[in-house]
Amino acid sequence: MTTTPKLLVESADGIMTVFLNRPDKLNAIDNELARALLAAIDQASRDDAVRVLLLRGNGRAFCAGRDVSAPPTEEDLVLVQAVSKALVSLPKPVLASVHGWTVGAGFEWMLNADIVVAGESARFKLPEASIGVFVTGGLSATLPAYVGVARAKALMLLGEEFSPAQAQAWGLLWKVVPDPDLESVSLQISARLASLQSAVAASFKRILNEVGLRHFDDAIALENEAQRALGGRTETRL
Repeated sequence: MTTTPKLLVESADGIMTVFLNRPDKLNAIDNELARALLAAIDQASRDDAVRVLLLRGNGRAFCAGRDVSAPPTEEDLVLVQAVSKALVSLPKPVLASVHGWTVGAGFEWMLNADIVVAGESARFKLPEASIGVFVTGGLSATLPAYVGVARAKALMLLGEEFSPAQAQAWGLLWKVVPDPDLESVSLQISARLASLQSAVAASFKRILNEVGLRHFDDAIALENEAQRALGGRTETRL
C-alpha cells in the first residue's frame, strides 16, 4: 500500500517549493509532517542550487494548526519549535504563500517566513488562550515586532478571527491577491528573490532578524516553559 507523503518538495530555477500535504486535515501539523519539513529546510540550507524556500499548503487551507487527534507529547513541542527556528535561521529567503485557514501553529510558521503573500480566502486566528494553552513558533517575539505589543496582546488573548486585509494593514503581510493569482504572484516574488546574490540576501536576512527579532530565541525558550507548565496541550484543529 502506497502512503501519501505529508510534505511534497519541488525544485526549479533556484526555488525550492514545499507543500504541506495533509489536505484532508487542512494540513494540520503532526510529527511526521514537522520532521519532513525540518529535513527539507536542512536540505535547502545545504544545497547551493536552492536560493529561495517557498512554503505552501495543498487543498483548502495553508495550515490549521497542530493535529490533536493523538495525545500531545514532548516531541510535538520540540519539533514545532525546531521548524520555526530553522525557518528563521535559514540563510536564504523564505516566502510563505497562504490561503484558507492559517491558524495557531500554522500562523506561527507563516510569521517565521521573511515575506508573506496571502490569497483573499485566507483567514487567521490564534485560539490558544481560549483553550488554555500557550503559543509556539517564537510568536511572542514575532507578533509584537510586527504589530506592536498592545495589538499582539489583543490578538493572542481574544483569539478573534481576522482577514488578510486586516493582516496587511497591521504589517503581517506583503501582498493580498485573488486566490487564482496566488501561485503566479508567489512564483514571481520567489524568482525576484532568487535573482539576488546569495551573500547579499543572507546578510539582509541575518542582520534584520538580529535587530528586529533579537529576542526570538528567548521567546522560544519562554514559550517552551509556558507550554510545559500548562500541560503541553495543543490547539483544537478546525
